[in-house]
Amino acid sequence: MILKKSVFFVIILLGFMVQSQTLGSKVDKETLALGEVGTYTVYISGLQGKVVNSAPENELLPFHFEEISDSVAVSAERYERIIQFAVFEEGTYTIPALEFNIGGSVQRTVPYELKVVNTAQKGDEINDIRKNKEVTLDAVDYWDMYKWYIIGVLALLILIITIILVRRYLAARKTSPKVMTNRTIRELEELRKKKFIERGDYRSYYVELIDITRKFISRQYAIPADVLLTDDLIEVMKRSNSISPENEVIVENVFLRGDLVKFAKTFPDREMMEKDFNDIREFVKRSSHDLETEQLRSGV
Repeated sequence: MILKKSVFFVIILLGFMVQSQTLGSKVDKETLALGEVGTYTVYISGLQGKVVNSAPENELLPFHFEEISDSVAVSAERYERIIQFAVFEEGTYTIPALEFNIGGSVQRTVPYELKVVNTAQKGDEINDIRKNKEVTLDAVDYWDMYKWYIIGVLALLILIITIILVRRYLAARKTSPKVMTNRTIRELEELRKKKFIERGDYRSYYVELIDITRKFISRQYAIPADVLLTDDLIEVMKRSNSISPENEVIVENVFLRGDLVKFAKTFPDREMMEKDFNDIREFVKRSSHDLETEQLRSGV
């Protein structure tokens, strides 16, 4: 009778062991140096597909432990969680019993006590593996070190100089006598298209004709014709000798007639207006000859 009960108890115990899970844990070192990496492992065998719940990643160990990595491997029969950590203060620290919920059943690990020591002693001399080696540099070495900086600076200077020269060239082209002449000829043609002469609008015609001529004289001969009164402008033209006497007479006659027209003191006919237009246009075309003569006279 006793033997039967014993056999029955053993069978029940074996069945219980088959149905239960085994929770285990381990640390690879119980004494660590400051900052040394230690490993804490928790494993559960015999899961039979049950779900394991525990603290979130990087939150299983107490705050003294700086967790470096926290990995979990799970299969139908086995759960394994490996945590690598380090401690950066001397002392004795405890990994407490940690709870794991296995299919609704809470189980706990065994606690561990770890000692963290400072292996470096005060006054220890730190020696380099190799002594510093002095190197003597020559011109070639310095060139190899700084050549790209030098090339970059030179390229920047060349770019700046090129931009300056191009801008000066373009500015010179815009102010060249030929460009000024062509621009004024176009302005005169635009004036003709307005048909002031055909409509007999002599006042508007002479106002624009004189305005175009004043701007041309200012640009081409560097005479402030756009701000001087007519009498003063005629006097300046005669003193400057920049404009040929023939052209001076044309400009003087047209400007004086234009002033009379503006104040309604004369009423030119179409023939006179056409003549003044053609005279001013020829004056503009001959202006380059005036400038060449002035350059020869002044030696510029």
